[in-house]
Amino acid sequence: MRPLFILSVTIALAGCGPTVAQRPPAPAVSIPLAPPAVDARTLAGKLLFGYQGWFGCPDDGSPLRRWDHWFRGGQAPAAAALRVDMWPDVSELAAGDRCVTDLTMTDGRPAELYSAYRDAVVDTHFRWLKEYELPGVFLQRFTPGLNRDEMRTFRDTVARNVRAAAEAHGRVFALMYDISGHRPETLVEDVKRDWIYVVDTLRVTESPRYLRHDGRPLLAIWGLGFTDRPATPEAAAELIDFFRNNPDPRYRVTLFGGVPAGWRTLTRDSRPEPAWADVYRSFDVISPWTVGRFRDDEGVDRFYREQVAPDLIEAQRAGIEYVPVTFPGFSWHNMNPDARLNQIPRRGGRFLWRQIEQALAAGATMLYGAMFDEVDEGTAMFKVAGTAREAPADVPTVTLDADGESLPSDWYLQLAREAQIRLNSPALSERSRNHPRAGPTPSGHQRQVPR
Repeated sequence: MRPLFILSVTIALAGCGPTVAQRPPAPAVSIPLAPPAVDARTLAGKLLFGYQGWFGCPDDGSPLRRWDHWFRGGQAPAAAALRVDMWPDVSELAAGDRCVTDLTMTDGRPAELYSAYRDAVVDTHFRWLKEYELPGVFLQRFTPGLNRDEMRTFRDTVARNVRAAAEAHGRVFALMYDISGHRPETLVEDVKRDWIYVVDTLRVTESPRYLRHDGRPLLAIWGLGFTDRPATPEAAAELIDFFRNNPDPRYRVTLFGGVPAGWRTLTRDSRPEPAWADVYRSFDVISPWTVGRFRDDEGVDRFYREQVAPDLIEAQRAGIEYVPVTFPGFSWHNMNPDARLNQIPRRGGRFLWRQIEQALAAGATMLYGAMFDEVDEGTAMFKVAGTAREAPADVPTVTLDADGESLPSDWYLQLAREAQIRLNSPALSERSRNHPRAGPTPSGHQRQVPR
């Protein structure tokens, strides 16, 4: 049985949330010009982001030829069709890699977006990971649509872009199947067939940057057992057995499960059938989903006390590893107009940092960051518009100053870097708590850290 956590971590939590005067600390040292390549042999000690990679534009060269995920149903890129709540910072992309929309910035310039089909775009994202000393990503491979040539071509190209960027910048990546919206009757065979294709044709697991864990390629499946996702427990068990015990060693993996928060009790967001209990415990690693499960510091503390603490005991008993999910905030008003804009406020990073503190105090040795690039639901942690001046003037969006504070576009990459440092240095976490440090902003100004 593998140890679940190093439970002797002694990080003490502050009794209250962070204040304006103190933010999560960034390292006091400058960013190295060439951080060492990330160890691709293990998930341990890593904060990995989910990477959607699903954004496309009509002129990106892909067979989709549409505004994929930016605007509803391939409609014209106008205010009424927008479906994202945050605006990406595209200032570091070459002009040829920006997609011009019909929206306008406050200074009258056309608002621009990007496509993950372009290799230079993905390379920029991985350059950010390297610059902020972050290990890498789980590339989401959404299973619906993979039987259509144009969608498969788009997904395959993004996967190749991710591989090339990870290899160029010394980061790591692994695939994560997201089964949301898949037809239940074809799920098992479709996923099996795609993995054989991924291994034999795309050959991404042959990359020296493909992440391994416990001696096998790491593969994640997100969505089994959720009340609103497909699959029976019998189908889930068959799929898990295919990956863990395949007679052909080429297809065997260490299996990571993105599971419901209620996995242990078969309540809340989990299906209630008793057979799901064995399904959840047959993963090698589990990561219960937390996005939207709490919305303030009190909710974070209660969730970790009432949910995570007994989860850890049960996971250790079952011999499975446990990866907490952290998220910076949430907003999906433009996808769901009845929903409030800035539904779960970020509070300048305090909401995210409360989760990181709780996860580290529980002894976490690995974390999942939801998400790197998901501006759709306002969970993005890459560079986004910091102020209204950096977002389109004619649509509602959540900028980083939404809660009344001025923050740089890279603020959440800075916080993630500090979380990664603390993940690997429990002693540093304790020293930093007792002696808060100021962290540098990109311009060199000192910024106090949340507490």
